[in-house]
Amino acid sequence: MKNRNDKEQNGSGLERNIQTDFQKSMSYGDYLHLDQILSSQHRCSDHHDEMLFIIIHQTSELWMKLILHELKAATECIRHNNLEPSFKMLSRVSRIQQQLIQSWNVLATLTPAEYMEFRDKLGQSSGFQSYQNRLIEFALGNKNAHTLAVYQHEADLFEQMQQALHEPSIYDEAITALVARGLPVDQDAISRDWSQKYEPNASVEDAWLTVYRDVEQYWDLYELAEKLVDIGHQQQLWRFNHMSTVERIIGNKTGTGGSSGVTYLKRALDQHFFPELWSLRTKL
Repeated sequence: MKNRNDKEQNGSGLERNIQTDFQKSMSYGDYLHLDQILSSQHRCSDHHDEMLFIIIHQTSELWMKLILHELKAATECIRHNNLEPSFKMLSRVSRIQQQLIQSWNVLATLTPAEYMEFRDKLGQSSGFQSYQNRLIEFALGNKNAHTLAVYQHEADLFEQMQQALHEPSIYDEAITALVARGLPVDQDAISRDWSQKYEPNASVEDAWLTVYRDVEQYWDLYELAEKLVDIGHQQQLWRFNHMSTVERIIGNKTGTGGSSGVTYLKRALDQHFFPELWSLRTKL
């Protein structure tokens, strides 16, 4: 009854202790800088559905920012042979990926006719140019120096991308963790040019097989492997939903940034992450 009386005495329907004066206090909107975020949707046309297109891509970039935040911290944990804290971070990455996968279902409500009403306003801008998506690919081991050409016009960003290209991926650090536990791995798998795309190595597969065949002894490495498999799987699902959504909306038209569109996205599906963690399953 006390809460009910408090509301009645307040006269506004608010509980008595709810803060209403923010002249000198930080509000929810202040903390999140909502004035900046919610005023960042600038349509280049008058078409109603362009707002959907913008917000889907902006929110995706925010989720990608969080993925990179978590991957960086998880990679640091693995690098310092402190595997367990990375598990929560990698689980979070997987959940974020699920949000990104579902976002394609929202964008798929955009019909071809609706998209063509404003597609020409996009100019040469394209999702291919998403540097955060490229950084995620690099962090997971899919390195490709040629993709950096689209960032040359921004010196600071280009330098950041070059640095990421030459850093070991989370999988490189996981392989080093195998070695730290006494599992034999070829030297060329742990001392290599990090800027190159990772290629499968038989000794790495054998080391992971040892882990999977003795889960009790290598539980932390086994858990790490399964977290990585989950992330690799989710990334493939994201790629597939991306490809199928683009195909649904523009068919086989060339992408706005000059890529082959669906054809390019289909080729990307053949690029697997953490290859030995998949191939070993046949041998178990």
